[in-house]
Amino acid sequence: MPQQVALFMVPRERNGKIGVPLPCNRIGRCIMFGHSRRTGSLPAMATTLELIYHSTVRHVRKKNGNAVLALMTSMTKGIVMLGAFYAMFTLLDIRGAAIRGDFMLYLMSGIFLFLSHNAGLAAVMGAEGPTSPMMKHAPMNTAIAISSAALAALYVQILAMLTLLFIYHVAFTPIYIPNPAGAFAMFVLAWFAGCSIGLVLLALKPWMPGTISLVSTIYQRVNMIASGKMFVANTLPASMVALFDWNPLFHAIDQARGFMFLNYFPRNSSISYPIWFAIAFLMLGLLGEFVTRKNASLSWGARR
Repeated sequence: MPQQVALFMVPRERNGKIGVPLPCNRIGRCIMFGHSRRTGSLPAMATTLELIYHSTVRHVRKKNGNAVLALMTSMTKGIVMLGAFYAMFTLLDIRGAAIRGDFMLYLMSGIFLFLSHNAGLAAVMGAEGPTSPMMKHAPMNTAIAISSAALAALYVQILAMLTLLFIYHVAFTPIYIPNPAGAFAMFVLAWFAGCSIGLVLLALKPWMPGTISLVSTIYQRVNMIASGKMFVANTLPASMVALFDWNPLFHAIDQARGFMFLNYFPRNSSISYPIWFAIAFLMLGLLGEFVTRKNASLSWGARR
């Protein structure tokens, strides 16, 4: 058993005056920098929220220090996908298969949720784990790292979506959304489902990093079609619906279009399925992350 060293307070002098005392041990080593825990649930909650906020800002600015350039990068992905799908629908002459209404709004309803889902998945899966150097700081933990990574992805996606909608509304044609709150809720639900799936992959990644990276790539590529953003769910026969209704993003996109178009009423999807799907994967991810955090070692990645 290691010998416990008692701590006592030694007053420090600054310019001849007695300053704030420092905690020191019996051999005279004083602790210059320490983390004092706040007692009580409300102060502890305030500390955690403050840490999440600062970590979120760090994640947003980590890839690009210029906020405008980071927003332009995120907007470029949406613009490229909108242009590609608009050209494909026009060249193949299948614009009539879309919902009656604004065709660009129909494309945006699928692309924005698709990007939000993938951004949440990639952000959580790439969050800092228990062996990260950031975890050496006393108040930092994996829950804060995962939460901040997910919120940073949501912030960037919301900002890019609102900017593109504003540009389209002002420069091209005014848009009208009957239920914007419901459509935004589906946007957040798509992000939440992506974060839940990413949490499960994050818990499994230290055990088999190569396989999990491949699974993540395959899932995101399959979602290009399985998400249902290129077609209307109500037009699918029952045999085709069975190929897509496992996907929470399929339900979120179809329900979002029901909130965005007056003459569209989704009947092949539901709101409850992606909610329960995301909650179930969130619980599995939390359990897996707990087990991984207790067993993960920095030496696991030494051979890679």
